[in-house]
Amino acid sequence: MVTIVLVEDPHDAQRQLFDDWAGVFAADGRHTFGPDHSAHSADELREMTRSTSQHRIAWAGVDQSGTVVGAAGLVMPRHDNLAQAVVTVVVHPDHRRRGIGTALLEQAEASALEHRRTVLLTETQWRVGARDESGEDFAARHGYAAAQTVLRSSLSLPADRARLDAAVEGHDADGYVVRTCWDGIPESWLAGRAELSRRMSTDIPMGDLVLEEERWDEERVRTDYQRIAAIGRRVVDAYAQHEATGQLVGYTQVQVPQADPQVAFQQDTLVMREHRGHRLGLRMKAAGTLALMEGSPDTTSIRTWNADDNAAMLAVNRDLGFVHDGMMCEWQKVVAP
Repeated sequence: MVTIVLVEDPHDAQRQLFDDWAGVFAADGRHTFGPDHSAHSADELREMTRSTSQHRIAWAGVDQSGTVVGAAGLVMPRHDNLAQAVVTVVVHPDHRRRGIGTALLEQAEASALEHRRTVLLTETQWRVGARDESGEDFAARHGYAAAQTVLRSSLSLPADRARLDAAVEGHDADGYVVRTCWDGIPESWLAGRAELSRRMSTDIPMGDLVLEEERWDEERVRTDYQRIAAIGRRVVDAYAQHEATGQLVGYTQVQVPQADPQVAFQQDTLVMREHRGHRLGLRMKAAGTLALMEGSPDTTSIRTWNADDNAAMLAVNRDLGFVHDGMMCEWQKVVAP
C-alpha cells in the first residue's frame, strides 16, 4: 500500500522528497536503457517547476517505510493547447505489479480533469528488439491509444568530419546560407524564430495526436532560451536563411547538459514546407554537429527522436551516421469534460 503525496515545495521543505521522486524516473530509465537512458536530473526537473509557460504538478507514491516507490507528473501548457495535459507515471522497477501505477494515474487524471484538460498524452520507451511493456500492459489497459510511433537514434562523436563538411557545403542549397549560434540568437532573429516555432506545430508529422497550432512571439522565444540556460544546459542552433530575403526558413537545436555533457539532446528540426527540397535539413544538422564538436569536446554522442513516418528526417539522420537504438510511443486518451 502506498500513500500519494503532493510534491508542492521542491526547492525547500520537500527538497529530499522531490529528489527521491526524480530518482524514480532515473531508475526507470536505467531499467529500460541502462546507462543510455535520457531521464532528466533532479536539478533540471526542479528548475522546470519555475516555468511560466507550463503548469506542473507532481505526486510521489510513498510506501509504509517512507520510501518513494512511484512518481507521477502532470504538465499543462499555458499559452496554447489548453485542453491538453501530459501525464507521466513511473514505478520503481522493484515495486511494480502492485497497483501503484494505477493509483498514481488515477490521481493525475483526476487533477487533469479538474483543470479542464481532456486530451491526455503520455509516452513509453523501450529498446530496439524489446517489447513496449509499459504501453501494452499499462497505457492501453487504462484507455490510452497509440497515436504516434517514434524512433530514437544516436550519433557517436566525434563524427566523420569530412562527411559533415561535405553536407554543409552541399550544392543543393544554393540561395540559402546556414549559420550557427551558441546560447541564444541575435535580437533581429527573434520574430523569425517565433514563426519557425509556430510552424513546428503545423509542418511536421503528428500521427493521430490531437494538437493545436502553438502561439509564439519574440518574448516567448527569449524566455525559452532563458529557461534552457536556467536548467543548466547550453544550446547550439543552426539556422537556414534565405539569402534573397533574409528570412529564417529552418532551424535545428541541440542542448548539452553542463552537469553531464557526454550526451547532447537533439530538439526541434524544421524546414518550412515552401523551402524544402534543398537538403537544408541535412545541411543544418551537419553544421550544428560540427559546431557541437568544436564547442563541446566532452560530448560523445547526440541523441534524437523522430516520428517513424518522417521519412525525410530519418534519411538525413542515416546520411549523417545516426544509428537506431530505441523506440518511443506517444499515447493519447480523449475524455469527456
